[in-house]
Amino acid sequence: MLPSDANPLGNVFGGMILKYVDLLAGLVAKRHAGHANIVTASIDSMTFLKPVYIGNALILKARINYVRRSSMEVEVKIEAEDLNKSQKVHTGTAYVTLVALDEKGKPTEVPKLMLNGEEEEKRFKEGQERMESRLRSRKK
Repeated sequence: MLPSDANPLGNVFGGMILKYVDLLAGLVAKRHAGHANIVTASIDSMTFLKPVYIGNALILKARINYVRRSSMEVEVKIEAEDLNKSQKVHTGTAYVTLVALDEKGKPTEVPKLMLNGEEEEKRFKEGQERMESRLRSRKK
């Protein structure tokens, strides 16, 4: 990360990290959805567990956990690597909900998620629970 990414404390500005989280989640969702346009519907609460320092490499890993008709939950794990010490630290996890839209801006169906094994089935079920919780909280 560069000095221009710093907040007044000298750490990387959290908004910069969220920007990269959103960009990566959108890319992963676009690859899954194919033809559709992708928009971000929500980012679950993001807790910054550890600071990311200027000079660190920011490592983001993303995967789709859950798919509904037109929406997808993408999990993004964030790590910072101190390149001088070759040490990585987990700095946070975000769950991003994205929606596929057709050319008229209406939600459009996306391919079902192909699950391989118990771990992916577990992540799918947890993603489904988070999605249902988000939908319930919107109705309040």
